[in-house]
Amino acid sequence: MGKTATTRYDVAEHLRTPEEMAAYLEACLAEADGDAAFIAKALGDIARAKGMTQVARDAGLSRESLYKALSGERSPDFDTILRVVAALGLTLHAEASHG
Repeated sequence: MGKTATTRYDVAEHLRTPEEMAAYLEACLAEADGDAAFIAKALGDIARAKGMTQVARDAGLSRESLYKALSGERSPDFDTILRVVAALGLTLHAEASHG
């Protein structure tokens, strides 16, 4: 039997439409359990799917700053999150929790 070649899964390759991107962010928000770095990483996945250079430009950030902010290794400022969300063409929503 021959060897099976594997490649690392990259969610950004599967986020093609704004609806898919919004659904992915919604799912990550539900799973984050208060982990801001996790949300930043999810936004980084979406930004890579859209194109980091364009997202950085639209958010008013350098590409390097955007990569660092959305690496998932730290929690970026909320201002940065809001700018990135807007640059991605997404909006954040709030609803009352029942619990």
